[in-house]
Amino acid sequence: MAQGGRQGARRLLLQALYQSQVGGQTLEVLTQQFRASAEFRAVDQAYFLAMLPAVLANTESLDKLIGACADRPVEQLDPVEHAALWIGLQELTARDDIPTGVAINEAVELAREFGAQDSYRYVNAILDTAARDA
Repeated sequence: MAQGGRQGARRLLLQALYQSQVGGQTLEVLTQQFRASAEFRAVDQAYFLAMLPAVLANTESLDKLIGACADRPVEQLDPVEHAALWIGLQELTARDDIPTGVAINEAVELAREFGAQDSYRYVNAILDTAARDA
């Protein structure tokens, strides 16, 4: 089911961040690939084009935040969980235009739809902790 707006952009962002982790694609390759996709025309392109480089530039600091809230090493995270957490944490820490509840709920929904069976609970717990500690 295709989605537009920011939700659709988050879905594409999750896919791009997954590819970055699993396949090692660069920002330039990912940007070109997703801009050329049919789905890209229907989503909030400005959001996607702002968030992808921001997340990729901040993975180290985002991983430190995850590590401070998680009960296992960041290296053991599933790539889908990891990407959803990056998106949620980037929104929580750097996007004043996105309310805390929206950032958490959207990341949880991404994990619920694309992640392992209960990964959304883990994403929710980490983002809740990070939001409280911020």
